[in-house]
Amino acid sequence: MAHLILASSSPRRHELLSQLGLTFEVHAPDIDESVLDHEQAHDYVERLAVEKAHTILRQFPESIVIAADTSVSVDGKIIGKPESKQHAFAIWSELSGRRHEVLTGLCVATLHQHESLCVRTAVEFQSLSLTDMERYWATGEPIGKAGGYAIQGIAAQFIPRIEGSYTNVVGLPLHELTQLLQRVKALN
Repeated sequence: MAHLILASSSPRRHELLSQLGLTFEVHAPDIDESVLDHEQAHDYVERLAVEKAHTILRQFPESIVIAADTSVSVDGKIIGKPESKQHAFAIWSELSGRRHEVLTGLCVATLHQHESLCVRTAVEFQSLSLTDMERYWATGEPIGKAGGYAIQGIAAQFIPRIEGSYTNVVGLPLHELTQLLQRVKALN
């Protein structure tokens, strides 16, 4: 297999990709992650994944690049990472007692081909009390996480069910990734 690069500094994506038994390097792209006017959440995450892949591919043109971008969406609105405790509480108030979507844009690119898609998983959150929020914030886990939570961590206690890919919610949908790698003939 050609030289494989994960275009992400996310430790969770690194761990997930390692589960596939692949040898890869990590190079994090620096791109503008601003949402475009009237951009839908699914278009946003896929666009960012493609941009990340092509940014790294320009530096390493003989490689196969894997890139992903994950966002949480409620009622079509993109929910980012909490910028402060108050912002985290606002996010959790919006997620509390309802379903939301976790969307991951995924791209596998070579110099001559790229395949991309958006993977969606529905996540149900229990109703959160102020005490739940205070305790969860105090763990430090919500910082730097889309939607302000990590399903693979302490926040699992707040999630009674999901519909779709668990690894998507963590940040790298492995089943879909394997399919894209096969399409670009990276796996035999």
